[in-house]
Amino acid sequence: MVATLNFYLAESLSFTWRESSLLAAKAAGRGERFARNIRMWVYAFLHAGKLPMHRYGHFRSSILEDEDIEEAIQLQLLERSKNSYIRAEDILEIINTPELQEMLSTKTSKTSFSVRTARRWLKRLNWRYGCRKNGMYIDGHERQDVVEYRNGFLKRWKEYEKRMVIYDNDGNVLSKPQGFPVPGHRFQLILVTHDESTFYANDRHKTKWTHSSEKANPERKGEGASIMISDFLTPEWGRLKDEDECARLVFKAGKNRDGYFSHEDFMKQVEKAVDIFEVKTKARAMGLFMFDNAPSHQKRAPDALSARRMPKGPSDGWSHHKDGPKMRPGRLPNGEIQSFYFSEDHPTMPGWFKGMEQIIRERGLWPAQGLLAQCPGFKCEPGCTDCCCRRILFSQPDFCQQKSHLEEYITARGHICDFYPKFHCELNFIEQYWGASKWLYRSTPKTNDIQAMENNVLACLDQVPQIQILRYANRSARFISAYSQGLTGAQAVWANKKYHGHRTLPPEMVKQAIIALPDV
Repeated sequence: MVATLNFYLAESLSFTWRESSLLAAKAAGRGERFARNIRMWVYAFLHAGKLPMHRYGHFRSSILEDEDIEEAIQLQLLERSKNSYIRAEDILEIINTPELQEMLSTKTSKTSFSVRTARRWLKRLNWRYGCRKNGMYIDGHERQDVVEYRNGFLKRWKEYEKRMVIYDNDGNVLSKPQGFPVPGHRFQLILVTHDESTFYANDRHKTKWTHSSEKANPERKGEGASIMISDFLTPEWGRLKDEDECARLVFKAGKNRDGYFSHEDFMKQVEKAVDIFEVKTKARAMGLFMFDNAPSHQKRAPDALSARRMPKGPSDGWSHHKDGPKMRPGRLPNGEIQSFYFSEDHPTMPGWFKGMEQIIRERGLWPAQGLLAQCPGFKCEPGCTDCCCRRILFSQPDFCQQKSHLEEYITARGHICDFYPKFHCELNFIEQYWGASKWLYRSTPKTNDIQAMENNVLACLDQVPQIQILRYANRSARFISAYSQGLTGAQAVWANKKYHGHRTLPPEMVKQAIIALPDV
């Protein structure tokens, strides 16, 4: 009927076929393609007397509309994706399996498909081509020494939490420290966590909308100039600062810049952080200063006890560090102080270092057959404690109990120092703060000016609100709760994706995590 109308319009109103077909298509609410079809129908009717047949009730459907077939293909794709790279050809391989061929034989006689069809099926099955998202790293989480340290940390954390103020994700107080503070004793604990991160000039979003006319621009090789940020965060206040005083340290590492971040630079920042904390709390609360379990944080004081590089015999002016202080005294088995240096009025070696042999003799541990300074190849037998001079000293209580320079300083200031388990970055909530800041930084204008870059970095760091930092702290607390209830790293990740309500993981969620990942 529309074709006939189009024909008469063209004859009687002197419109062209194209104009009249466009009018008819517009009246039907259609477009250019429908108008072209009208012209084809009219031509076929005039020359062959053929009219188009309507297809009402006839439509093409996809085989994937069968739920059984869709589920079978999806399950095999998921199984293959665990160990291999998924391609469109995998769809064809799955279809050609006897199981799928039998299912398809009841639906269609055609059992061969093209790669193009396989790509359409992948999209329909919610598979997308792109970079795969990475989750949390769990390398080393279940190593024996790491698990042993983590169990000890969890016991200490349980005692720490009794002295903390607990907040929900909206900043409301859920609980306060339980117990009765001793007069003159700072009972409340405030968590202060530390970490360092580096921002690079060329760190930008890799995927973005670009116009088709945009040409490729030359790029500099490498990550560009870098700025290291070392900072302290607390759940209560966000960044550790008091008015204009801030514990944050901005360091531009490099030979012709600020040099290299040393242990001395780190200790100066820690001293400033403790000062700010005590001013902020007016010395009414104790700080729980938490650090990553990195070798740089375990460095000992220049005069600390250590048998490393210690000579076996007497030595004039020996110390662990060139022009450094003398080693502090140790303790004999009976509890008396033991100096490692001869007295200044010694007849032959005034002020000399005694050496390992003399130190061990004074402790009554020197064997009749004698000892080497160090076992051959610097490798002692596992579990042996008296095979050489250094091993004996390393096994002594005063040497074993020697704390790091960082822990000694914070303890001397009346606070607590502790270290997160190795490889457990999810327990340090400042890592999430770095992630949020870098996400903002990647959207800032690119600049080659180091001062402008620093301004952008600091602005992005300050944009992360305190309430967000508090939620990061609660998320890390949920991981601690998951580990304390016996979950592994992968199970803890699964449970934290499912539950966000509180900093303590419910027992029901723990059971579900074990059921979902029983062999992890």
